Amino acid sequence: MMSVNFSLGRLLWRYNGYIPRGNFARLKLTTACDCFFRSLNKDILKSGPCRTFMISNSLNSSDSSNSPEFNDVHHDRLLDSIQIMKAGLKERKPGEPHRVFVLQPHIKSGPRKGSSWNPKLQLDESISLVRTLKWTILDSAVYSTTQPGKKTIFGKGTYGNITERLADVPGLTAVFISLDRLNSIQQKELEDCWKVAIYDRYSLVLEIFKLHARTREAKLQIALAEIPLLRSRLLLKDENFDQQSGAQRYIGGGGETFLEVRQRVLAEREIKIKKSLRNLQMKRGLLRKERAMKQFPVISVVGYTNAGKTSLIRKLTGDADLQPKDELFATLDVTSHRGTLPNGMSAIFVDTVGFISNLPHDLIASFSATLEDVLLSDVIIHVRDVSHPDTEAQKANVLRVLQDLGLSETLLGNMMEVCNKSDLLTDSLPAHDGGQSHLISATEGTGIEDLKTSIQEHILSVTDTVVCTLRIPMNGGHLQWLYREASVQRQRVLEGETEHLLVDVVMSLRCDARFRARFGNLIYNRRSS
Repeated sequence: MMSVNFSLGRLLWRYNGYIPRGNFARLKLTTACDCFFRSLNKDILKSGPCRTFMISNSLNSSDSSNSPEFNDVHHDRLLDSIQIMKAGLKERKPGEPHRVFVLQPHIKSGPRKGSSWNPKLQLDESISLVRTLKWTILDSAVYSTTQPGKKTIFGKGTYGNITERLADVPGLTAVFISLDRLNSIQQKELEDCWKVAIYDRYSLVLEIFKLHARTREAKLQIALAEIPLLRSRLLLKDENFDQQSGAQRYIGGGGETFLEVRQRVLAEREIKIKKSLRNLQMKRGLLRKERAMKQFPVISVVGYTNAGKTSLIRKLTGDADLQPKDELFATLDVTSHRGTLPNGMSAIFVDTVGFISNLPHDLIASFSATLEDVLLSDVIIHVRDVSHPDTEAQKANVLRVLQDLGLSETLLGNMMEVCNKSDLLTDSLPAHDGGQSHLISATEGTGIEDLKTSIQEHILSVTDTVVCTLRIPMNGGHLQWLYREASVQRQRVLEGETEHLLVDVVMSLRCDARFRARFGNLIYNRRSS
């Protein structure tokens, strides 16, 4: 089959010399690209790393009626052209999973040294990431390095050994190098030498996110996270398309090079995605405002990926629609679930995306709109998998990410720690800071009731919430005011009473003061603790 790069190169030379000059020339280039893409089999676009920007096309098709800003067909064609020229060097059949060699670098020195992580356990985690995508793992290995920033990542001897080992692996189509992010020089060097697709943690986690994304917001955030990845790898792709002649022969100058066209397309797409995310962020703000008016305390559940956050929320809320999965990043879309505490008070439990080690800052920043719920919550529950051998390193990683997100010192100080999966412990539980951890098993329900009581006490202490029963007249405006300003849990009539109601209410101290100023002290029973 004629190579995609060669076909596109011939196309550009035939239709426009080799550079787009002026508006009319760019129009011819776009028309040529349209003809070229229509002639391609769609399966080519869906194979290998070409999938990277197909998320943007899926957004166009699914949300075209609601998002006219994503209907620019020419932009989509050019974005796909970036990916076609980045296609995998060893072809796969359409829909066929990658056959992967998992390469875990063990950094022995330097600022990127992972002193708290066991390299064997890191390799196990890397293998789990690949298996989440249902890709086939042909082999795996740990290799030491002292200079992960150099072009080949490893020393000359180690690099040669790895190259020989990869050559002996039959049917290999991709190598996963478990570093946070490879630069464009490393990417090109390794692809040229090994002739397979190269993935780092950034690109692999993005593939997992695409697999699990369900809502429009999640898809937009993934598309935003892909843009820095593509932009960093444009400079070393197809340098022969980026020549530009002198401007004296053309009115208005020599025009844009093909590289500049792609850079502009990415910049315009980034602006549009950020605009759409801001609109969704405004809608989230309205929902948070409504919760605040209802006096619902918000409890965000965070933790390392696959620590059992969704399982815990299902136990706390009784929400049967929640279906926990034993895989990494099973939850990507932040969801809210209403639960009831022992005193009858309602609370909102927010399920969040899991964290993982060596996750690039750009990827976290792309999900800042979603993680804003964590920053504005009343209480944070940190769920830990205490059965994992590297549980302490996972805890340190989660706390570091929360600090990078700008979590306030108050929230960090009031954070509750829940040690999950106690049913999988073979040894005694290791000592924890101040004995403040709650040992539970979300699958078996061990320790859940005690945890609910602790959450209730924690909320009452940090939110200045008043839980009380009021005795109010039936014919006054008291009940209407309470429904509007507070959270009414229950109302009932005492035996023999014909003129008064007993109303269980949750409200803030400020709301309580306003009620007493307007109607007087009608508290029948106060249950603040």
